[in-house]
Amino acid sequence: MDAMKIPKPFYTFAVFTCAAIYVVYVKWHLDFKTKAAVNDLESQLKSETSGTDQEVLYGIMFDAGSTGTRIHIFKFTQKPKEIPKLIHTTFRALTPGLSAYADSVDKSAQGINELLTVAKEDVPLELWKSTPLVLKATAGLRLLPKEKAQKLLDKVKDIFQESPFLVRSDCVSVMDGTDEGISAWITVNFLTDSLNTPRKRCVGMLDLGGGSIQITFRPSTKTALESSPAGRITSFQMFNTTYQLYSHSYLGLGLMSARLAILGGVEGQALKEGEDLTSSCLSPGFQGEWEHAKIIYKIKGQKAGKPLFESCSDEIAKLISTKVHRTDEVKDLDFYAFSYYYDLAVDAGLIGKIAFDFTSNIKVIDSSVLV
Repeated sequence: MDAMKIPKPFYTFAVFTCAAIYVVYVKWHLDFKTKAAVNDLESQLKSETSGTDQEVLYGIMFDAGSTGTRIHIFKFTQKPKEIPKLIHTTFRALTPGLSAYADSVDKSAQGINELLTVAKEDVPLELWKSTPLVLKATAGLRLLPKEKAQKLLDKVKDIFQESPFLVRSDCVSVMDGTDEGISAWITVNFLTDSLNTPRKRCVGMLDLGGGSIQITFRPSTKTALESSPAGRITSFQMFNTTYQLYSHSYLGLGLMSARLAILGGVEGQALKEGEDLTSSCLSPGFQGEWEHAKIIYKIKGQKAGKPLFESCSDEIAKLISTKVHRTDEVKDLDFYAFSYYYDLAVDAGLIGKIAFDFTSNIKVIDSSVLV
């Protein structure tokens, strides 16, 4: 229980590496403002290729999510003045998430070192010193008090600095929700070749994590840009093209955090002795336990009375109605949904366990509720 363990079954919900490629392509330097980060990454890729005269590039990204820590090892080839081409990925995942070690920081080291061993086995020895190593944390650490989150980041940074890979001063950080969404959007459009095809319309992205949910898309009308809430439109330049994106992260509406909220719990707070959480979204008479962020909650269904479906629906609507902004433009856009969306779709039998065909899609009946 103390050390991170490889989950069973393996993290197939990662949608082959859709939730991973974005963390290399832009996420390396998204500690700064988005525009500066993208420009910095672009120049880094160019300088590393021209300076070392290598056609092969590697990048190592640790994705510290709320439910697990994942390593993504990317192998690119790049021709002069062209966007790098992804040719191979390696993915491993461990649970629980890094945030679960907030009160026992030293115990997080075993899992980090285990994943670094995977990187040493995958990246050629002669390229270790030129291969960037980065960790970006998401909602799990954003939900922690800043002091606890920083102690975890400092521990990881110490471990990284002892590794043989390329480590910079900004190698470990917490991403804000907007940058996380923009990074994922770049991933999807990188994979669908929309960034290389001027006439091809960019797709939107939906990313359901354990602690937050992100939506990002490229508005096509002036009305959509002007009617968006303040702070949700971000402009940046990448490879000689200016992009204006709508991006927002709903902290607390990730799969696990939303479940806790619907049950009536509070993030990071254990129940008192003899206390339990009661919800109409559980069957009447049900009693059990549910673990979230290393806290075990006693849960039970409410007694029969008001129709359960209506009661549960009302609880969920109450949670999201005051937080979620709707925009009409999404109904005319194609979206790619990944992370827990994929996991839930597999569990519901909507798609197969191996669904890596990017030409397929899932239609959402009322996509406006997702924005």
